Amino acid sequence: MKHVIVTGGSKGLGLAIVKYLLSENYTVSTCSRERNSAIDELLSQYSTFQWFQVEIGNAEQTAEFVRKACTWANEAKLWGVINNAGIAKEGILATFPNIETDSLLQINLHGAIYLAREALRIFLSQNSAGRIINISSIIGSRGYTGLAAYSASKAGLDGLTRALARENGRRNITVNSIAPGYLDTEMSSTLSDKKREQIIRRTPMHRLGHVDDITPLVGFLLSDGASFITGQTITIDGGITN
Repeated sequence: MKHVIVTGGSKGLGLAIVKYLLSENYTVSTCSRERNSAIDELLSQYSTFQWFQVEIGNAEQTAEFVRKACTWANEAKLWGVINNAGIAKEGILATFPNIETDSLLQINLHGAIYLAREALRIFLSQNSAGRIINISSIIGSRGYTGLAAYSASKAGLDGLTRALARENGRRNITVNSIAPGYLDTEMSSTLSDKKREQIIRRTPMHRLGHVDDITPLVGFLLSDGASFITGQTITIDGGITN
């Protein structure tokens, strides 16, 4: 059985990815700042699932998380990591507090770097193939008013993807990004009705995305069928950036 680590798996897209992978018979470890009823339910249903309390963006906690998760997984070797944890905050950069910028970059970008580094060390020690999937955003490649810091964090994630793909391809380790458009999750719940309607009007599919639009691609990128796909940022946005 293959072991996959997913960050930010207690809600939204992260929770959907965890549930999908469990249904596909992966051993899954996840982390979040707080444990909730969704995590409790999965723990009661699956012996192949474990949760850890972690502050993503903290290098020491990330290293400890990976060590504990791989120890718990026992004979299930680490096969993939999914950098899903992230936060989104909006504000014009001229008045956006530095502390908010630091928080965005620490969680969205530094957290992904720390987890990728720990995963690569394990892949190399196992002398095995592996998968790294970064959950990016269309905002990393498009300019949106009020999202400069968030956009920078996601653009950095896509750059990380390309660089790590080159560094590790000869070791059969693939690294890819998935860039969703606007999803109907808690992260988009703060959108005003006017903004939501505007996004839907501009989307050829005429709706917001659902988490179930994303999870099958995660599954494919983890599969043997995706062994020759690396360094890519794959957009799933209903055509809004077309």
